[in-house]
Amino acid sequence: MKTQLDAPDDIRSQIWIELVRASRDKHHEWRTPVLATTGLDGLAQARTVVLRHAHTATFELDLYTDSRSAKAQELKAQAQAQLVFWSARLSWQLRAQVAVSVITAGPELDALWQIVRQSPSAGDYLSRLAPGAVLPEAHADSDAKAERKAPLIGPLATPCFAVLRAEVTQMDWLELSRTGHRRALLDAHTWAWLAP
Repeated sequence: MKTQLDAPDDIRSQIWIELVRASRDKHHEWRTPVLATTGLDGLAQARTVVLRHAHTATFELDLYTDSRSAKAQELKAQAQAQLVFWSARLSWQLRAQVAVSVITAGPELDALWQIVRQSPSAGDYLSRLAPGAVLPEAHADSDAKAERKAPLIGPLATPCFAVLRAEVTQMDWLELSRTGHRRALLDAHTWAWLAP
C-alpha cells in the first residue's frame, strides 16, 4: 500500500529510500534507469544503465561503465546529464538532473574493481574491443559464439573499469493517480509544486 506523501521533505526522503532500495534490489524497477547525455556530435544520446549505489548523505548515484565507452567520453566533455526512472508499482516517474564525474583511478575504484572482478560481468571490462566497436567479420557469425568471445577477452593488464558518479542537483518527481496526478520540483534545499 502506498503512503500518502504531502510534505516535500517526505517526498524527497521517500525518493532516496527507493533509490537505495533500487541499488540493492535487482528486481526494483528503478534499478535500470535511462541515462541521457549530450553526444560528442551534439545530438541527444540515451541508454539504459544499472544503478549500483545511492549515497543519500551526498545526493550521489553510482553507475559502472567501460572507461572507453561513448557515454564516458560524452560525460568527460559535458558533465550535465539526466537519469529517468519509472516505477509502475509506485506510479512514479523521476527525472534527476545530474552532474557526472568519470572516475577512472584511485583507491575507491580499486576497491570496487576487487568486487566486480569476481562477477560474471568482469569480462566486460577486460575486452580488447571498446563498447560499440565494429566486430571483425570472423566474429559476426552467430554459429561461433564461444569462439567469437574468447579472443576478445583479455589478456588486458588493466581493466577498463570506471565509475560514473552522478551528483543529483535537481529532481522532477511525478506521481500518477486516478485521484489526480502530482508533480514536484526538488533540489537539496528548495521545492515547488508543478502542474502535472
